[in-house]
Amino acid sequence: MAVSTLRVSVWRGTESGHLQTFEVPRLESQTVLDVVTHIQRSLDPTLSYRFACRVGMCGSCAMTVNGRARWTCRTHVSEVMRGEALEVRPLSNLPVIKDLVTDMTPFFDKWAQARGSFQGATTRRDDFARVSPETPERRLADAGIECIGCGVCYSSCDVVAWNADYLGPAALNRAWTLVNDVRDTDRRSRLAAVAGDAGCHACHTHMSCTERCPKKLSPTASIAGLKRAAMMAALKGELGDE
Repeated sequence: MAVSTLRVSVWRGTESGHLQTFEVPRLESQTVLDVVTHIQRSLDPTLSYRFACRVGMCGSCAMTVNGRARWTCRTHVSEVMRGEALEVRPLSNLPVIKDLVTDMTPFFDKWAQARGSFQGATTRRDDFARVSPETPERRLADAGIECIGCGVCYSSCDVVAWNADYLGPAALNRAWTLVNDVRDTDRRSRLAAVAGDAGCHACHTHMSCTERCPKKLSPTASIAGLKRAAMMAALKGELGDE
């Protein structure tokens, strides 16, 4: 009995690389990560790519599959296949190190620029803070807090593609969760950091980030919240020259 095969085009090299085609056995319940792994282990051991958990927990296996950023470990070939062909490229809007591996440094640098680290006033000697899950602030924070920094939204963002300085959906979503964290003491500086030309007001609300987020989050809603909060802070004269 003949074995069904899949024709897979995979990006090779760096920014100025090329697509290389492989023939891969077509299997039942096969994921895109299974396909890439087969190529690396059985056809070309020089292929570079990232993965870790394989169960949708880490986000490190994100790649561009048939033109759309996805977690490859949770994407079945049957869901995205065009005929018997599949195209796999690295994430967009990020420098390519080699093959399917991108440099995530700009992504996390922007996270830092958006002041995405929690700043508290307590020490390890203090009791745990108790924040009711029923408060409006906690509900707003909870809506975006499950982001794992996979970069799918960043790769999918048209504004990032046009404006390399734009902080991007993930960094702004993180800022919004902290703006609503009543324990955090850096709210004013954080709003000032995201209110500039490369911040929340640069978002065009195309909603690609929300549409493609594997965690079903809505960075678009978080960014809209930041726009409102930054405007109110500006009207109150709280942003200053920070």
